[in-house]
Amino acid sequence: MVVDKSKRGRDERIFVYSFFVKRVNINRILLLIIGLWPYQRTPLVELQLILLYGILMTFILFQLTALITSECTLDIIYKVISSAFFYVCFLIKYNSFWINADIVRFSLKQLQDVCNEITDKNEIAIIEKYGSKAKRITIRILFLGIFYQFTFILIYIWPYIHHIMVFTNKSQSHTSVYIMTEYFIDEEKYSYLITLHRHTACCIGTLAMLTTGTMLLTYLQHTCAMFSIACYRVERAIDILEKGGYQNEEKSCEEMIRAVNIHCKAMKLSNFLISNFSGSFFCLIAAGVLCLSCNLLRLASFTDDFGQFILALTNLIIHYVYLFVANYTAQEVTDHNEYLFATVYNVRWYVAPIRIQNMILFLLQRGTKSFHLILGGIFVVSLQSAASIASTSVSYFTVLYSTRLD
Repeated sequence: MVVDKSKRGRDERIFVYSFFVKRVNINRILLLIIGLWPYQRTPLVELQLILLYGILMTFILFQLTALITSECTLDIIYKVISSAFFYVCFLIKYNSFWINADIVRFSLKQLQDVCNEITDKNEIAIIEKYGSKAKRITIRILFLGIFYQFTFILIYIWPYIHHIMVFTNKSQSHTSVYIMTEYFIDEEKYSYLITLHRHTACCIGTLAMLTTGTMLLTYLQHTCAMFSIACYRVERAIDILEKGGYQNEEKSCEEMIRAVNIHCKAMKLSNFLISNFSGSFFCLIAAGVLCLSCNLLRLASFTDDFGQFILALTNLIIHYVYLFVANYTAQEVTDHNEYLFATVYNVRWYVAPIRIQNMILFLLQRGTKSFHLILGGIFVVSLQSAASIASTSVSYFTVLYSTRLD
């Protein structure tokens, strides 16, 4: 065990000073905040994980206990499920990175090794381009998370602001009906502790969702960069041959081998990460569809409670943005792989010697079978799948809404 700990510490030091870590520094800071950074898992970090996980878990449980103490009408059931399963999605993402810490660490190490092997200035520019793109998307999603947190706080303090503005003498209740909970204590007396628990859980959940999501997004963006580098190497191999003639055949052949190698590594790395998160993603899809359907129903049932409307609308926006960004990123991986084969088709491969033509033929044969990120051998992650999930949630919503009317 002592050897393993020292090795982990050494890996962390190497990682911190690597070329790749500059591309994921924001993600690293965010994961450190919620204790999910896969390196340096000290007892203090484990305690942090248990504390944050416990706060999020208990908030979900206190929402579900409202079904026990309240009259279980369809409206109340849909209201509790729409909010509880929204936080269940947060919990699934948090748990997926916690239990797969070794997988995340190994994946980052493999990607780091690939990045550290790159010395060509044009290839480094490609990595930097995709790293900058991932960083921009991370910052935008971070602002979306801040917007959600601000909205969540605002709808709870708005009644107090309104109470002050209209100068009424009537006392203002501290309890809220936006998210139904049952703490089995005097909620008026301990209202500030309940409020603190609620908003802390919301903050932890929001951070868990966006930090884990943006980490996976950044990882996949770097695999897209690897596909682009493979395209560059194929073009460079043919260019070397055309400029130098058969005298540079060996150098051109080496460049083509490097293109094939980085292409294989890109497919292997992306498949490895996604396959190890398949179980968590399946649970996330199931919880997400149920949450979307119930929030659509909550939105359609709007009467005069503006806070309920804003909360349901914000939940829907967060879910749909996450759904389409995640699937769009996976679609980009597929598109970059297909672009590689378009590049191979378009280069003047027919001027190459037989040995290089055989390598190109190997790439073309790989291109006859589409490359997709697949969950559990069933669910293909793509924009089409995102549209299917959105359509399924709307279908369930129409069924639930029709039963509510009956």
